[in-house]
Amino acid sequence: MLTYSFENKGSDSLYEYLYKQIKKDILSYTISAGEKLPSKRTLAKNLNISTITVENAYAQLMAEGYIYSVPKSGFYVSDISSKKTPQKTEPSKNDILDTHTTTYFADFVNNSTQSNNFPFSTWTKIMREIMSDMSEKLMVRSPSSGVPELRQAISNYLYQFRGINVEPEQIIVGAGTEYLYGLIIQLLGQDKTYAIEDPGYQKISKIYDANKVKSVHIGMDESGIDIKTLESSGADILHISPSHHFPTGIVTPISRRYEILSWASKSPDRYIIEDDYDSEFRLLGKPIPSLQSIDVLDKVIYMNTFSKSLSSTIRISYMVLPKPLIAKYNRELSFYSCTVSNFEQYTLARFIEAGHLEKHINRMRNYYRGQRDAILEAIKSQPDFSLTTIKEENSGLHFLLEVNTKLPDETLISKAKGNGINISCLSQYYYQKDRTKEHTIIINYSGLDKIHIEEAIKRLYKSLW
Repeated sequence: MLTYSFENKGSDSLYEYLYKQIKKDILSYTISAGEKLPSKRTLAKNLNISTITVENAYAQLMAEGYIYSVPKSGFYVSDISSKKTPQKTEPSKNDILDTHTTTYFADFVNNSTQSNNFPFSTWTKIMREIMSDMSEKLMVRSPSSGVPELRQAISNYLYQFRGINVEPEQIIVGAGTEYLYGLIIQLLGQDKTYAIEDPGYQKISKIYDANKVKSVHIGMDESGIDIKTLESSGADILHISPSHHFPTGIVTPISRRYEILSWASKSPDRYIIEDDYDSEFRLLGKPIPSLQSIDVLDKVIYMNTFSKSLSSTIRISYMVLPKPLIAKYNRELSFYSCTVSNFEQYTLARFIEAGHLEKHINRMRNYYRGQRDAILEAIKSQPDFSLTTIKEENSGLHFLLEVNTKLPDETLISKAKGNGINISCLSQYYYQKDRTKEHTIIINYSGLDKIHIEEAIKRLYKSLW
């Protein structure tokens, strides 16, 4: 006879606890396959519980296939030997991804936003307004390309501050530029060859590789992408950041921009992907006009993100498609759901339309200018400053520091890490290693705490020789 104590049943009901105990005995083969179970009345009397409790426990066991009933005979244990779940194989420690993040005194590599720089009070106020005023719209599925209010707000913003005149219908909103790159590949075709700047942001190349498309790496000169190499590469699509190249900081001049547009005009299959990722933060003069704003042949796909202007954790990006491509997108890809929630879209739309984004960018431009100036001052005060050269300090949120040293870049990075400083070098971003330029450090200062700047630069300079 089955006998169980209900003293330690915890929060389970009586029938749940009985069900679990019988199931445990079946799985451990304490009760054998084919063995007959006590009748509901008999088991209830033996355990001093109600018949309905036993009936519910048996019903659950039957539903899951652990027991079966034979009419006018009773309940029997099923043969579960062939159905038993295989034992879990634990991966070795070497197979487990190490998710530990090193904490540095100063990080000159990764983008981040200081929490006191985000307009939390304004953002929260708008979110409350949106939830109160637009409750019905919040529950309506967003169009694939994003809610009309946000696309209209982006269209107005681009016209006022970037000189880009586009219809809201040309704008596609997505959760991060990586997602939008995937859409572009589907739109333009996996049979195309994509040209990437060398040196360049390596995640772009990884995205193209992951999408199984061919990519070629085009070298650069002092004006940006090398046109002769591009012409001979066989590329169909060119992916560039002409307003502030990462990592060199090069700003492509107007003459080279027209050469790039001329290249694109030579074939109906050629397009340019213009990544304008931090154009708002040019610290000297006005932002450079975009390539899209001088494109008259519908050859430029313009991309930007709010991860730089608002916060690195706000994964809202957008692209502007030429009119022929937006028509193709609507025909072939509009079945996709928008990857940004309605709550965020409507909040951002009102944030832009109320002028808060403009004010925030102006405030952050002043803040970053102060950050950069403090870093430059700290660098120039170092005893060994004459052995270093500062380059491209006016064009965006990073600049270059050339170092007159005999140490290889790997050693510089290692020594800096030992001093609590995270750095990257220009050489790490080259694909063609024979073109690699050593001894140039990339100084990304967007997430640096101002009170740490002087000490961070001292530690950096201790690592250079």
